[in-house]
Amino acid sequence: MAGSVAVAVLGPALSLNGVFRGWAWFMPLITTVVVVALALAILRSLRVQPLLATLGALASLVGILSFTFCRQDSFLGFIPTSGTFEAVGRHIKRAAETVVSESAPVAPNTGIVFVACACLGLLVVLIDALAVPLSMPAASGIGLLAVMVVPATIKPQSVGIAGFIGAVVGFLLILGCSQWFAPDSRLQSGAPRSSGQFRRSLVTGALTLGLALVVPLAIPGFETGTFPQGSRLSPWGTSNGLNPMITLGNSLRSPTGAGRITYATSSSSPTYLRSVTVEHFDGETWAPDDRSATRRTGADRIETGYDLQGEVVNAVTSINAGLFTSPYLPTPYAPVSVNGLNGRWTWDPATLSIMSKETSTLAQRYVVFSATPKVTAQSLSQATAPARSISGDFLRIPANLPGIVRETADAVTASAGSNYAKALAIQKYLRSSEFTYSLQAPVQNGYDGNGLSVLADFLAVKSGYCVHFSSAMAVMARVEGIPSRIAVGYAPGRLTGETVALVGQGSFPEYEVDARDAHAWPELYFEGLGWVPFEPTPSRGFVPEYASEASVAGNLSTNADEKEVPSTAATPAPSVAPVPVPGTPGAGSTESNPLPGILASAAAVLLLAAFLGSPRISRSVLRRSRLNRKEPPEGAPPPGDRDAPASLAWAELQDLATDFGVPSAPSETPRNFSARLRSSAVLGEAGGLDDGAHTAVVSLTSDFERQRYGRPAGAASSAAARIAVVRESLRNNAGWWARFRATWVPPSLMRRWFHALGAPFRAVGTLGRNVGQAAVRSGRAIRGFLPQRR
Repeated sequence: MAGSVAVAVLGPALSLNGVFRGWAWFMPLITTVVVVALALAILRSLRVQPLLATLGALASLVGILSFTFCRQDSFLGFIPTSGTFEAVGRHIKRAAETVVSESAPVAPNTGIVFVACACLGLLVVLIDALAVPLSMPAASGIGLLAVMVVPATIKPQSVGIAGFIGAVVGFLLILGCSQWFAPDSRLQSGAPRSSGQFRRSLVTGALTLGLALVVPLAIPGFETGTFPQGSRLSPWGTSNGLNPMITLGNSLRSPTGAGRITYATSSSSPTYLRSVTVEHFDGETWAPDDRSATRRTGADRIETGYDLQGEVVNAVTSINAGLFTSPYLPTPYAPVSVNGLNGRWTWDPATLSIMSKETSTLAQRYVVFSATPKVTAQSLSQATAPARSISGDFLRIPANLPGIVRETADAVTASAGSNYAKALAIQKYLRSSEFTYSLQAPVQNGYDGNGLSVLADFLAVKSGYCVHFSSAMAVMARVEGIPSRIAVGYAPGRLTGETVALVGQGSFPEYEVDARDAHAWPELYFEGLGWVPFEPTPSRGFVPEYASEASVAGNLSTNADEKEVPSTAATPAPSVAPVPVPGTPGAGSTESNPLPGILASAAAVLLLAAFLGSPRISRSVLRRSRLNRKEPPEGAPPPGDRDAPASLAWAELQDLATDFGVPSAPSETPRNFSARLRSSAVLGEAGGLDDGAHTAVVSLTSDFERQRYGRPAGAASSAAARIAVVRESLRNNAGWWARFRATWVPPSLMRRWFHALGAPFRAVGTLGRNVGQAAVRSGRAIRGFLPQRR
């Protein structure tokens, strides 16, 4: 049984691949589940009391978790101490941060793997308690469903074949072991079996299939999954802000933009709004460094910290954050002053990122004064001096850099002499026809998000979105000795048709951006020019003139809705205008064939009709199976009491009476129920037109009493004919509502269905009651060992 429980838990756990990246997380899960199951097996073999066996399993779970995740903080490596609990707190905090800020598949860090192991270990204890001491093995399926809920709601491929088969095999093993060690006498080979079991199974399967087909039609969004592909499962709801962890896939896949921002600027070139930068490229999860120790208070005066040469371009931008909620303030680069902010804000001298730990961008209206050097191809070609004004963090090559990254960078820049030429070569390579822009390819191939392994997969598959393109260029630039970082914010927006007056600058057109415009791009440092943005993502954002080839100078793409776009060379666009979404007016889509829609609608109507008619169909099938039961052939063993024709006819009579408002009571004798039914108005009066129905009820009662309590008698008249007479009388004496309810929503059948649906909740209640009783008995036993007070 312990082995079956272990298989049952690890089977559906296979479906967590895709929620977690790779398979490194699976070995700790196997270790935890096997150790807990082995402890239960040993304790059960020693005939330990059920409660003590459960407590021993919990102790083994604590020990294996301490040994695996908190070994250095535990006594002897597995006994918890105060340091162990502090380490557990750190792991849980890390797991919470992962759930809130990262999208699936997430990197299997220590925190999230610890939580997964703890949950599955507890699940082993729960399933064992249901299957063994509580003798409710079928209820153990609730625990297996709990494992599969996570991938079913997060992964675009849902649970998958492997996880589903693993869950089925484990569940059948639990049922088989339960029958082996605690056999049910009703299932033994010598006991009679109901010939209607197969029919009932078919009806149940058909109803389940019908529900599975109809429910998705009634609930919007089922066709694309409960959550958007690549989304994170967070109990704190959706956010209107930009995720600074550069897991932008969820925002880009959003069908409707959230967190709308409007702005107007005096800049003559398309404006990127930058919120934060990422410069640490180590490990599997990249995040911004807030540098709390070096941040400066107040955004009314901001200094770059390095010298700029040549002409400087100044701009004024008025921004309305609206419902956009984030601790990071979106601004054009490079801000020198921000006016109109509410609350306390700080800025980082190394990156010029502005943030607040006390307030957010919600409903903020502010004006940004920015200044950037006028960057040209000539000035970049002349910027050959080594970087001296910035931290060495921007040059540090990540540890454990995948070989494909260095090999690709060296091959692409082999013929480039200067840093500017190398940057152009990398950008040209990533924007070439070898790469395609896709929001779905990273999800389908398991490398959505960020990190070194994601970067290696992207360069192999050559398909992804802005996070992957910007990460690739930033890391390859460092490999070639160019300081780099990743900026996260918004690509140039769309015109709203309104104008905004800027103080001392005149009126300028208003633009808007939202979650669909979320973007990431690399910034490379050139001494004397500062941080210079590039655009390696095909068909996205604006390629600056200094980074464009002569044939595509000034190229601009405004694919606001981030649809799948082939990675071809960009074509010139005369102005900033939104690209129409296919399928909307003005999109130029042709009329599609209406036949598939008609067929789908007809299928939906048929399925809905089958669903609404399922109670009537099920009731008719049950009545037919009862009344068509034949006597066993001569010499065959007699059927059991419940499967005898008289018992089945009596059950049908009780259900008929229930359907028409005369339910039987559990403590009522057959003769009393028969008398109450015949005296009720639903059967009519004896001696008149309904005299045959009264006679039929009396004879059915007599047959059931003789079969249950007396000696076998000769063959009686057909039960089907007598039931038909009773049913006809009931229908003739009932009102239209009673007839409708008995036909389409029969109470006898609905009572059985609701009873079956409530079985899992009753099982949980029974478990709680038994645990409470066991705790009381244990308390009494312990009290018996204590010295009695005189």
